[in-house]
Amino acid sequence: MIEPSDALRALARQLRDEDTVISPHVVEPSVAPGLGELVASGPGAVGDPGAYALVVECVREGYLLHFGEPRVVVTDDADLRLLAGDYLYARGIERLGTLGDLGAIRELSELISLAAQLHAADRARGDIDALWIASTVAIAVGIAGRSPDDIYEDPSAQEAAAELKSARRDVRQGEVDAAARLTEVAHDLAARVGLAERLRLAVEAIDLRAV
Repeated sequence: MIEPSDALRALARQLRDEDTVISPHVVEPSVAPGLGELVASGPGAVGDPGAYALVVECVREGYLLHFGEPRVVVTDDADLRLLAGDYLYARGIERLGTLGDLGAIRELSELISLAAQLHAADRARGDIDALWIASTVAIAVGIAGRSPDDIYEDPSAQEAAAELKSARRDVRQGEVDAAARLTEVAHDLAARVGLAERLRLAVEAIDLRAV
């Protein structure tokens, strides 16, 4: 079993042990797996918190290889970065399949696709950060791919979950102030299930700007 706090180090170990073209470029991560720990703390990951943490950090690393500063696979070779990024995307989604969480698969697959579209359109990083927050919270609280009224008996929580989906759609469409609204809704939903502090720590750990 993997401890959520060890998710990035576990990912580094696994990539080294596979002995692929990526392995020589694996470094020991020096940051906390903020999003992984957030997901692992929620009811949506209760079956295997460590596995969920590893999946989210795997997909996050794939994204950073394409568009940011990776924490585990470090190389100046642009082609290798793209190859490694695609590999980590696929690896993360495949592992979700072994967990049987089809909702989370859809959530992260949509996030990967939408983030690429927003980068191609030169959208503000804040929009993309807001989507990462929303998707991570959705998986953490267990609403990914599900109707809010199937999850919560509390009408206010149902409303917050539905609002998350609506705000995310507005970010996709480029509505004014949509990212700020999406972030606010995500924080509200996280707070309703006791994840407010964990979300704050995740945001600080990875310098999300859509706060």
